[in-house]
Amino acid sequence: MELGQPDRRLVLKGAALTAAVVGVGMRLFDGTAAAAPAADGVFGYGVASGDPTSDAVVIWTRATPPPTRRGEPVAAPGSGLGHPLRVRWEVARDPAFRHVVRAGTVWTSAESDHTVKVDVRGLRPYTRYHYRFHTAGQTSDVGLTRTAPDEAERTHALRFALLSCSNYPAGLFTPYRAVGERDDLDFVLHVGDYIYEGDGDDEAFDLTGYRLRHALHKADPHLRLAHRRHPWITIFDDHEVADNTWSTGAGNTDPAGDFARRRQAAYQAYLEWMPFRLPDQAAPHRGTRFFRRFRFGDLADLSVLETRQNRSAQVFLPPYSTPGGGFVPVGTPEVDAALADPSRHMVEPEQLAWLKETTTQPRRWHLVGNQTVFTPIRFPGAVVGFPDRPVIVNSDQWDGYGADQSALIAHLAAQPTSAGDAVFLTGDIHSSWANDIPAGPRAPGYASAGVEFVCPSVTSDGFYELIKGTLPTGTPVATLLGATAGAVGGISAANPWIRYLNGVSHGFTLVDVTRERVQADFHHTPVPSEAVPDPRTDPTTRPVFSSGWQTLAGTRTVVPAPGPIGPRSDEPH
Repeated sequence: MELGQPDRRLVLKGAALTAAVVGVGMRLFDGTAAAAPAADGVFGYGVASGDPTSDAVVIWTRATPPPTRRGEPVAAPGSGLGHPLRVRWEVARDPAFRHVVRAGTVWTSAESDHTVKVDVRGLRPYTRYHYRFHTAGQTSDVGLTRTAPDEAERTHALRFALLSCSNYPAGLFTPYRAVGERDDLDFVLHVGDYIYEGDGDDEAFDLTGYRLRHALHKADPHLRLAHRRHPWITIFDDHEVADNTWSTGAGNTDPAGDFARRRQAAYQAYLEWMPFRLPDQAAPHRGTRFFRRFRFGDLADLSVLETRQNRSAQVFLPPYSTPGGGFVPVGTPEVDAALADPSRHMVEPEQLAWLKETTTQPRRWHLVGNQTVFTPIRFPGAVVGFPDRPVIVNSDQWDGYGADQSALIAHLAAQPTSAGDAVFLTGDIHSSWANDIPAGPRAPGYASAGVEFVCPSVTSDGFYELIKGTLPTGTPVATLLGATAGAVGGISAANPWIRYLNGVSHGFTLVDVTRERVQADFHHTPVPSEAVPDPRTDPTTRPVFSSGWQTLAGTRTVVPAPGPIGPRSDEPH
């Protein structure tokens, strides 16, 4: 989604890189940088793992074939060059690989952009494993992964990092390094905008372009570390394809006009370059089924939604927003009718039914990996640059699909506490939130159907950067921070179910799950200062604990946590 006109946006996804931004040293998309690891050896793009279950995990690498003769071009990503390679893989219980438990070989070629993906089965639950690859006389880095804490009649610790929105030009990926340096995570949950397709004259439209975007991210040392150290569970949002996608189009269109072809190329590159396991396609769905579920014993399940492939076109209304959605004013009859139209869907009805069925199953917690904000949010028009309208909603969020949103909230509110509590885990909006999800009348005294924790962006522009772009160059940092605080205060006042909102910092959210509570600790980059006006460009910065929030079992509300998350209650084998 893009919200309103460029100089009025409060929430930004896919920031356009202006000359002023370039002037402070932020990086541009660089095809040379994307291709560089291909010349650093067969396994220059590192290793990754993902989609851990109790007995399986996907392992990944790219095996660049060495030139067969002097002067032969390097088989860079997207080039279509390079001969097929036979790659051997190993999974062991120890980093020296004295106790190999699974091994095999697989072929890769230019058809898959020389990526290698193996779904390793027959592993033990809640167990650490090491893995590596060999070919052409070279051996990859050793990756560390673990299977899921999913054992019958046993409750294990569950802890993971929640991330989203890593726009390469917007800053350095130091939050990924902070995640990679941790040793207490079961997995990383990334809920979308892992790559950005670009903007303006520099945008991916075809398979080569999307492959290079993924390669550029895998070339980043901070991101490579986070992949090497932890298994990931991922899902795409819009920017893995194009800004503000819906089922048949996007906010920024392909000059060739063939959105279906463009989307297919983006999906292919995503499946090649991510340690992602396509789920069983037999379950009811439309198109390709990407939504899937993970289980963690009787403690929790994690339903990962996919909200772009089958969504209806977003409601838009000039001059507030353009095709692809964004800010639209409440109180306009045609807008209100469109927002509530039961024929418009955020996800296909089959997926919504699947999610409802999940939340009726007895688990202490129903975790929901979700792309855009689920909680109903009303933006004061004056705060977001539309003083002529008292109430604005963002039609690219669940608020733009009121029938689906209301039906799911009503379903969650109707579930007995014995069925467990729903916790939505969301990204997209480039800011940090802890929300109750109001059911029924949205006024003081509301009942809550569940909670939502929204992670900050890794780098993508948030409220602070957007407000900075609307004020004169040279505006003091203290003034910018004050303006951001005013906007945040206005939004919070209009939505009393928002328990916490930070619109300044970037980073990640640490989520810890026990039978008694789910806690979300927000780890943030430093607040901008005159000395360091943009911490995203500082290579020494690391996100640190900023604020902790929790929901206690059975309450379905958010309260402050008593302190940061402590040591794990147990460790995998």
